[in-house]
Amino acid sequence: MKKQNIWALTLFSLILVLSVYYITLPNEYEAISKEEAKTTISEVEYNNVIETLKIENKESKSKKEKELQEVLTKEDASKEEKNNAYEELKALNILKNMEEEIEIKIKDKFSLDSYVEIKEDEIKVVLVKNDHNESLASEIMDFVQSHFEEKKYITIKFEKEW
Repeated sequence: MKKQNIWALTLFSLILVLSVYYITLPNEYEAISKEEAKTTISEVEYNNVIETLKIENKESKSKKEKELQEVLTKEDASKEEKNNAYEELKALNILKNMEEEIEIKIKDKFSLDSYVEIKEDEIKVVLVKNDHNESLASEIMDFVQSHFEEKKYITIKFEKEW
């Protein structure tokens, strides 16, 4: 699934680069109007919103993992520091797995592409959907909350699809 996301981002980036290339071609090759080219670029940029959020989240978590693994491998780190780093690393992996699991379940249950980010007691959910449906947002909030024993602060944001 992760490789599929990277491939999708790579393909969208390639489309964006090709669109810019065709826009800058000499006048004899202007088969695409400037308005069509702008629409193409906007669609490519928009369709990457969810993927971009996922990649940024992944990079942030990977950076944190790397820092924690450095603490674990440091020879001069105390046992307490290593234990704390290990516990944080374990918690970070649990959060990553929960985010992915909830995204998959939202896709299965609601047929919506989503991005889920969990930070302590806060959960951010971004959905790809044209209309901002309050009852759907409420239903998704309840659905996400059902995965946790303790109360979470859940925000839902809708992004329009093209």
